[in-house]
Amino acid sequence: MADEGAAAGAKDARGLTYPFDRAPAPGDAVKVAPGVMWLRFALPFQLDHVNAYAVRDGDGWTLVDTGLRTPDTVAAWEAALAGPLEGRPITRLVCTHMHPDHIGLAGWLCERSGAPLWMSRLEYVSARMLAAEEAGDAPEDGAAFFRAAGWTEEQIARWRADYGGFGKGVAPMPRSYRRLSDGDVIGIGGDDWTVAVGSGHSPEHVCLWRRSDDVFLAGDQILPRISSNVSVWPTEPLADPLGDWMASLDRLRGLLPDGALILPAHGEPFHGAHARLEALKRGHETALKRLERTLRQPSRVIDGFPAVFGRAVGDGVLGMATGEAQAHLNYLERRGRARRTRDENGVDWWTAVEQDEETI
Repeated sequence: MADEGAAAGAKDARGLTYPFDRAPAPGDAVKVAPGVMWLRFALPFQLDHVNAYAVRDGDGWTLVDTGLRTPDTVAAWEAALAGPLEGRPITRLVCTHMHPDHIGLAGWLCERSGAPLWMSRLEYVSARMLAAEEAGDAPEDGAAFFRAAGWTEEQIARWRADYGGFGKGVAPMPRSYRRLSDGDVIGIGGDDWTVAVGSGHSPEHVCLWRRSDDVFLAGDQILPRISSNVSVWPTEPLADPLGDWMASLDRLRGLLPDGALILPAHGEPFHGAHARLEALKRGHETALKRLERTLRQPSRVIDGFPAVFGRAVGDGVLGMATGEAQAHLNYLERRGRARRTRDENGVDWWTAVEQDEETI
């Protein structure tokens, strides 16, 4: 569901302030800081939009993120480039991370303009790897992963049938890129922007921080109204992305001033970085406590959905929900707070290690 625009300057109950009274329509742009324009593109999902940004770079623009590859997004970019971006050239494209709503038109924009793609190494390599996966080539490791989580054979069969869909929303990626690493300082339009890398939602997510006026291009690392998905996937079933995510939240809390203008990939630009980072961490800590209570009885990954999400989960988001519940369980396991036992059917049953009411 789309975020409702807040009145300019209004502070919500969570302590966030939204300085702009409208979001840009597709093909339009809104100035949000000196030399920075906010664009928005439609998504055909429950989360129905993604933001991109254009930063003035000499006579042209550095673009940040692209939207999904759809005819509507292409048309919106054509309108924006010719209209509010004044037909000026694209000097470079920065993609914060490898999810299709952020890189979907990277290949198209780079080919159209001749501009280079800038990403972190893990995000670029991950995107290329996933785009190369072929439909119908679902690995047995994936089936075993979801079976262990408690999926039915019918649900696994649907996953097999849908496998390889990553590339459907992504234009062919550029075959080369320029690497961004944490702490790099890049010049855009005469200003220095510092690269701040987070992880957990994706492996090496790039944010850009203009320290001179504390404008922070956050991608999915800090969202104002929703929490980014933090998931374990079959390619690394024992990963601890939630541990990475919590560490990234702590790091950003210590790095950013509270008054920074956060420019997120979903929702509206806002002030109140510290309150939001603390709320994001608190939400996961609450879910972990509920999950430990659930694990007083042997439970599968899918049995943890009410604890992690506070609601039932439908088949339409079953994969993401499973990945996020698995991430919470792996987090507990890594810290000696939960253990798993696999039964003869390949299903993992999880139990809490500690039953102390004061700690859970």
